[in-house]
Amino acid sequence: MAEVAQMELLPASLVAQQTPVLQSENRLCYAIFADTHITAPELEPIVQAVPNAVAAALTRHAYYFVPLTIGETEETMVAPGYTIDLGDRAMCHRNVQFDGADCIFISTRLMQDRFALAFEFFINVGHHFVEAAGVPQSFCDLAWSQAVADVRGETSQDSYENRRRALDRSRSESPGARMAERTFSRLDSRLDSRVDPPTAGRAVEKGRIDEKAKSSFFESAFSDALAIYMLSLTLDFNYTDLREREYPLLAAPALAERLRHVAALFPPNPGYDFQISYRHKF
Repeated sequence: MAEVAQMELLPASLVAQQTPVLQSENRLCYAIFADTHITAPELEPIVQAVPNAVAAALTRHAYYFVPLTIGETEETMVAPGYTIDLGDRAMCHRNVQFDGADCIFISTRLMQDRFALAFEFFINVGHHFVEAAGVPQSFCDLAWSQAVADVRGETSQDSYENRRRALDRSRSESPGARMAERTFSRLDSRLDSRVDPPTAGRAVEKGRIDEKAKSSFFESAFSDALAIYMLSLTLDFNYTDLREREYPLLAAPALAERLRHVAALFPPNPGYDFQISYRHKF
């Protein structure tokens, strides 16, 4: 208890005001405060892994790497060190508006290793890029083609749930409504078969889709893919390292297809390399 009493929490706005902000070569802003257990030379390659085109959309963002971020009240607080009690109360990250900028405070002491810290940072970058620039249409087309093909799994709980909701509308319809829809679909197909058969199918499909969930699926799937892509530029990891208990992971070939697409949209910065390796069984 004495240890907790001696650990003074500081307002995040004060930390943002007093901590010098660094700028990576890609012009992304970040800062390190107090006992984070990571040095600037160790952190710089992680920040610089953000492709220049992605960083260019985040000019009003600054990422603060702090020991612990506490968000129990409306005012975000920062702990300059780690205790078990504060660790139990801390959150992975918290966004704070300060002086016209979006300041993101990331709790480094909650991350078990470099993989976890880098992934947490890249997940935030991915979400912020989508908020600032949206999702490329070409990626939407790719992700949706995989979804309607019923490719197994997804890249996060949000993506998994949004995709399920987007495609589940037809399952919740009554049997009578589905039978009537099939009847009219067959009639439409006969009438339109000489002109453009796929058009009728697309019209029926569109009527079954939850468009709001579909849009949310595109946003979460793209931010996931962007985060995983940037993680791959920073360190080597296995496909299985991405698995979670809450949902099945997107099938490896489909994930590879998404990552290659993101790499084509946002080429690696100089000094970084994107590569997918396959383990062959003999």
